[in-house]
Amino acid sequence: MTSSSDRSPAVDVPAPKSYEIRTYGCQMNVHDSERLAGLLEDAGYVRAPEGADGDADVVVFNTCAVRENADNRLYGNLGRLAPKKASRPGMQIAVGGCLAQKDRDTIVKKAPWVDVVFGTHNIGKLPVLLERARVQEEAQVEIAESLEAFPSTLPTRRESAYAAWVSISVGCNNTCTFCIVPALRGKEKDRRPGDILAEVEALVAEGVSEITLLGQNVNAYGSDIGDREAFSKLLRACGTIDGLERVRFTSPHPRDFTDDVIAAMAETPNVMPQLHMPLQSGSDPVLKAMRRSYRQERYLGIIEKVRAAIPHAAITTDIIVGFPGETEEDFEQTLHVVREARFAQAFTFQYSKRPGTPAATMENQIPKEVVQARYERLVALQEEISWEENKKQVGRTLELMVAEGEGRKDGATHRLSGRAPDNRLVHFTKPEQEVRPGDVVTVEVTYAAPHHLLAEGAVLDVRRTRAGDAWEKRTAEEAAKPVGVMLGLPKVGVPAPLPAVASGCGCD
Repeated sequence: MTSSSDRSPAVDVPAPKSYEIRTYGCQMNVHDSERLAGLLEDAGYVRAPEGADGDADVVVFNTCAVRENADNRLYGNLGRLAPKKASRPGMQIAVGGCLAQKDRDTIVKKAPWVDVVFGTHNIGKLPVLLERARVQEEAQVEIAESLEAFPSTLPTRRESAYAAWVSISVGCNNTCTFCIVPALRGKEKDRRPGDILAEVEALVAEGVSEITLLGQNVNAYGSDIGDREAFSKLLRACGTIDGLERVRFTSPHPRDFTDDVIAAMAETPNVMPQLHMPLQSGSDPVLKAMRRSYRQERYLGIIEKVRAAIPHAAITTDIIVGFPGETEEDFEQTLHVVREARFAQAFTFQYSKRPGTPAATMENQIPKEVVQARYERLVALQEEISWEENKKQVGRTLELMVAEGEGRKDGATHRLSGRAPDNRLVHFTKPEQEVRPGDVVTVEVTYAAPHHLLAEGAVLDVRRTRAGDAWEKRTAEEAAKPVGVMLGLPKVGVPAPLPAVASGCGCD
C-alpha cells in the first residue's frame, strides 16, 4: 500500500490560452490570418469559440489600409476592447496587416493598451512578440521592410477543410495612383513553381479538392522569375494533379492577361469557368489618370476572347466611382462597359482618398453627393444585369460543391448551399441522404435572383468525396479540442466559410 507521503502532489494544469483573429480586407489578408492562426496554435493557443467578441486571451486585428474608414474602424474596435483588457489581467491585443505597416508607432500612441504591432512582412514573429511583450511588460512594435518568410511556408490553420488558398506571389509592381498596397506589401516576389505545386499536392493529400491561386496581381506571376508564360504553365500543371477538382485564381490584371492564359483556362478541365477581372473605370482618360496600363478597347477585347473560348464563363469585376476628375461623360463610359461586358457581379466602390497615394492630392476631387448619385446608378444597372444573367441559368443542370455556412437562411428553409463551377451561389433542397461540405451534388436550377440561384426540386445526384471525408474528420477533431478559458459563455458553432472569390478591396 502506498502511503500518503509517497503520493505526488496534485499539479494544476493551466487551461490553454485562447485567441481570436479579426480579419479585414482582401484574400491576401484572409490567407495571412490562416497563417497567424497556425502560428498561435503551434505556440499552444486554442481558437476561441465563435462569437467570442473580444473575450479571448489574445485578440489579433489583421488590418487593411485600402479604404478611407479603415483607420476609424480599427481605433473604434480597439477602444471597445480597452475596458475588457483593463478588467482582465494578462489579456493581449495585437495589430498586424497593411494598416500596421503604414501607421507603425502611431497605433500604440493612439491606443497605448495595444501590446504588439507587426507588419505585412513579418507575420511569423507574432508568437515571439506576444511573449516578449508579456515578459517585458511593454508594447512591441516590429515592422520589417522586406519579406522575412513567404506566407505559405508558415504553419496554417485553414478555415475550410475542402478549399484552400495557395499564395503564388506577394507584393505588386504596379503604380496605380489610387492604391497604397504596393507601398505596404512591397515589390512582387514569386514563389518557385515546384514549391507551389508541392503545396497543392500536399493539400490535395489532406482532402482539399478546390484551390484558389492567390496574388496581388496573380497573372503577373513569372515576372520575378523571368518567364512570361509562367502563369499559364502553372494552370496547366494544376490540371495534372489527381484529386484536384477545382482551380480558381484571384485577382488578375488586364495588362498581364495574355492569350496563353485564356487558352490554359479553356483547355485545363479543372480550371473553373470563372474570371474576376478588375475594370476600375471604363473611361480612357480616367484609366490614364489611375495609371492603369490598358484602355476600354483592350479590356473589352479580353472579355470577348474569354467568352469565345469559355462560353459559360461568369465574369466579375471591381469598379471605382468618383475618381478625381471623373466627368459625367467618363462615368457614362463606365456604364457602357458594364452593359457590354455583362458582368455576373461587380464589386463597386466609391473612391476613397488614401494619404500617401498620388490620387489623394489630385485636383478636381468629386463632391460626395455626386459620387453617391453615380454609385447608385451603377449599382442599379449592375443589379439588373446580374439578374438577367442569372435568369439564363434557369433550367441548367449544375454540379455544386457543397459549401459550409454560405446560406444564412438554410436552417429555416431546409436547404443547403453550394458553389457552381462558375462560382455562382446556389441554394438547393436538402436531400434525405447525408450531404457534407466538400461533397458534390447535381441539381437543376429552377429560379434566379440577382445574387443567387435556387434548385427547388429533388437533388439529382450526390457524390461523396474525399473533401467531404476531410470535413467530417476535421469536425470530429475540432469537437474534441480543449476550449480556452473565456469571460462569457461559449457558443457552439462551425468555422466561418471560405469567402467567395472576389478581390473586394478595389486595389487590383
